[in-house]
Amino acid sequence: MTLPDLPVSRILPDLRAALAGPGNAVLVAPPGAGKTTLVPLALLGEDWRSDGTILILEPRRLAARAAARRMAALLGEEVGATVGYAMRMDRKISAATRILVVTEGVLARMILDDPELAGIACVVFDEFHERSLDGDFGLALALDVRQGLRPDLRLVVMSATLDGARVARLLGDAPAIESHGRSFPVDIRYRERPGGETLEDAVAAAVRAALSEEDGSILVFLPGQREIERTAERLAGRLPANADLIALFGAMDGKAQDAAIRPAPEGRRKIVLATAIAETSITIDGVRVVIDSGYQRLPKFEPATGLTRLETVRVSRASAEQRAGRAGRTAPGVAVRLWRAEQTASLPAFTPPEIAAADLAGLVLDCAAFGVVDPTSLAFLDPPPAAALAAARALLRDLDAIDETGRLTADGVAMRRLALPARLAHMVARAARDGAAVQAAELAVLLTERGLGGQQIDLDARLARFRRDRGPRAGNARALAKRLATAAGAGIRTGANAGATGAGRLLLHAWPDRVAMARGGPGRYVLANGRGGEIDPADPLAGHDFLVVADLQGKARNARIVAAAAVEEDDLRAVLAGRIETGTETGFDSDSGTVRAREKSRLGAITLAERPLPPPTGADADRAILAAVSARGIAILRWGKKSTGLRRRLAWLRRGLGDPWPEMSDTALRETAGDWLAPFLTGSAAIADIADHTLAEALLARVDHNDQRRVEALAPTHFEVPSGNHIPIDYRDDAPVLAVRVQELFGLDRHPAIAAGTVPLTLELLSPAHRPIQTTRDLPGFWRGSWAEVRAAMRGRYPKHPWPEEPLRAEPTARAKSRGR
Repeated sequence: MTLPDLPVSRILPDLRAALAGPGNAVLVAPPGAGKTTLVPLALLGEDWRSDGTILILEPRRLAARAAARRMAALLGEEVGATVGYAMRMDRKISAATRILVVTEGVLARMILDDPELAGIACVVFDEFHERSLDGDFGLALALDVRQGLRPDLRLVVMSATLDGARVARLLGDAPAIESHGRSFPVDIRYRERPGGETLEDAVAAAVRAALSEEDGSILVFLPGQREIERTAERLAGRLPANADLIALFGAMDGKAQDAAIRPAPEGRRKIVLATAIAETSITIDGVRVVIDSGYQRLPKFEPATGLTRLETVRVSRASAEQRAGRAGRTAPGVAVRLWRAEQTASLPAFTPPEIAAADLAGLVLDCAAFGVVDPTSLAFLDPPPAAALAAARALLRDLDAIDETGRLTADGVAMRRLALPARLAHMVARAARDGAAVQAAELAVLLTERGLGGQQIDLDARLARFRRDRGPRAGNARALAKRLATAAGAGIRTGANAGATGAGRLLLHAWPDRVAMARGGPGRYVLANGRGGEIDPADPLAGHDFLVVADLQGKARNARIVAAAAVEEDDLRAVLAGRIETGTETGFDSDSGTVRAREKSRLGAITLAERPLPPPTGADADRAILAAVSARGIAILRWGKKSTGLRRRLAWLRRGLGDPWPEMSDTALRETAGDWLAPFLTGSAAIADIADHTLAEALLARVDHNDQRRVEALAPTHFEVPSGNHIPIDYRDDAPVLAVRVQELFGLDRHPAIAAGTVPLTLELLSPAHRPIQTTRDLPGFWRGSWAEVRAAMRGRYPKHPWPEEPLRAEPTARAKSRGR
């Protein structure tokens, strides 16, 4: 077998030597070097392989099929002979297959089913820089197998852009081999997107410019399917007659994907609008121009909500390099980047590993099946985050998949037999008990294979369309569903009742926390997990009281529901009976000032039913009052003159003297209501029944018994002035205020004070009409100084009242002059 001369050919001797010796190797080779095709073929003749199979892991199905076809073509064979492939809904393999290309998730299942990997001589992890969760987990398991059971198992990690030294250390300081140079040069150009211009408009303009300025086909990288469709709309009818516009994304049929990467017919040009699916491991012959939008869409799991959402983010420098390399695979090319050149330095170096932001329930379940209770004990390049692991364990416990020690239960064993995400595996396993395994498996396949059944929100409608679809992809998907149903180990319903179980009832087993109940206007829902969701009011689903939501998009409080099914309340109550809690709830009604009680049935944040109950009495009422004070604050209490005055006096003592006088702030009283208020409650649910004097007694009880007598001495309620009147003291401020008519102080030659004469009162001197004249804290000084001016101003205004020249010699009075004086 003569292999083509590609850049990677020069390092093949080093790779053979590494695998003949230590048995592990890391290979870093740029796009176009030929590593995906040549390395497996070069290892076929190695002595250590014997008759074992070389397993090649690719991150995507498109890349796996393409790699297998290229290798088979070099051998002059059809795929399925020496070189085969196997993936979820497609496989071409025979007894003669010695190079098997698989998608990354296949390896974990192979190891879990056969921990010795019998018959596998070497595992090659291609494009490992993509750092998928399946790839990282597969490598961790393979390292564990090699260390414990198969020291002869060879491992090769390959990538175009990777921190090779770091991976080499993970592989036991394996040799890190590097292949230099692209096949052809690529001219990097920058075309900044103007502010305010949409991404699709910028891409369409760049495509039209490239068509007029460059030769060959064009590969465009966009974040997702929506952007691809919008860009196609902008280009429709504006392309040359010899140009074909083609989409390439994950939800497409495999045959359509394969057709997208075939060379353009003679004399024609292709414009391929693709997601990151075209970033690695595939060659589209004839592509000389790459247009990079600079964005990608990555999944991000939110442990707090249990939701995985797609987030549009800037590409990494490594991804941008990979994308640019697509232009130089078969000839010199051009890469147009829709950003400023200096912005490249600010891009992250590598795409974050999926394990850092993924739902880890499947990983924890597989680890439990492998006998590993703690996934962090495996050799991961980046350890799984503790929060995500905790969320995964909580979910699996909730699904009865693992016990309290983290080991598989019978339900967990049943779920592990199904190559599905944990929630969907639980749904199929539970549905199998009711003879609805096929229906549940079809729904699971529909949710995991994007594009099947269309894009409608209503999953029942999608299922009906999927079942009618006679296309090959739909047929393969239905065959997969039957295999999953068989693996679930239960009877398969056929005939007139087939498909009778609605999608909503089935989804209750997968997402009980995403049951949604209508609230407010049409299309508005609240989910059992507390989030809000919205659906177009014109959508038929918006008329249903209850939905089960399979997918939400957006971070907002009211996210957009993109996949759901209607469910009847009777089904909800039957399936989730163990999750529905019924109990009495009390709440304070501010309008009536009373605590009311209601019996409520709840599913998480959803109230399914409620009915009023008689107001609580006795200890229940007291607890309800205290709960209302804790929730609403002490302002709901009916504070009167006596209790307010005492509170202010005690607060003044606290500010001036500190301990042992108690804190009287709103916060302190709210937080300690169970101590000071509770003993004085009488079993009534009405706030009005807590009298002013009761509040005063409760506050005074906070003071030590021996100090209660000192309150009046240190902070009296009133002060007796020379006229004989007892004037109330205002304790609102740090300095207590005595507001008194000035005539009532005649003859007083010392300033009024409290607290055994140690704290002078602030005097607010009033006119006979009780209007402020002057404020002072030095009454003798006032008599000597300001009194003359006050007397002159006031005697004409209030002639019926005394204004003596010598107030210290005058008689104090609260009255006007007697007639005739």
